[in-house]
Amino acid sequence: MKPSVSIIMGSTSDLPVMEKACKFLDEMQVPFEVNALSAHRTPDAVEAFAQGAKERGIKVIIAGAGMAAALPGVIAASTTLPVIGVPIKGMLDGLDAMLSIIQMPPGIPVATVGVNGAQNAAILAVEMMALADTALAERLAAYKAGLKEKIEKANRDLSEVKYAFKTN
Repeated sequence: MKPSVSIIMGSTSDLPVMEKACKFLDEMQVPFEVNALSAHRTPDAVEAFAQGAKERGIKVIIAGAGMAAALPGVIAASTTLPVIGVPIKGMLDGLDAMLSIIQMPPGIPVATVGVNGAQNAAILAVEMMALADTALAERLAAYKAGLKEKIEKANRDLSEVKYAFKTN
């Protein structure tokens, strides 16, 4: 099995956030890899990874980083693959990381999800790949239908909650 998605994080301390992406990709039956690479501590390894990712069959890269959050942009600078940045909450409640990721120069785009939004990054990666994969598109559609069902159930449950002045 060869990975289609690569999940990269600045350090393993980011795993509690990034594992949400791992779990979603696993649920969608999308082969993925997970590695720790640092834009500041292992810049040569980051560049080599980014330059070789497409040749290895990677279709989308999800890169999580906190604080200066240079990792997604450094990866995007060395590949033509789509890169999805996940700002990791650390200093300034993740605002510093989010601003670092979204302020990319022209020609080096990085799609960005919300702070600690690794699951949304995985969903976005699956949406991209589902454009060319009918079976994956069907699994994604089933997942999204499940989201609708959860809200409908929540409303049914809320209708059973009673208060003296509740009108519905």
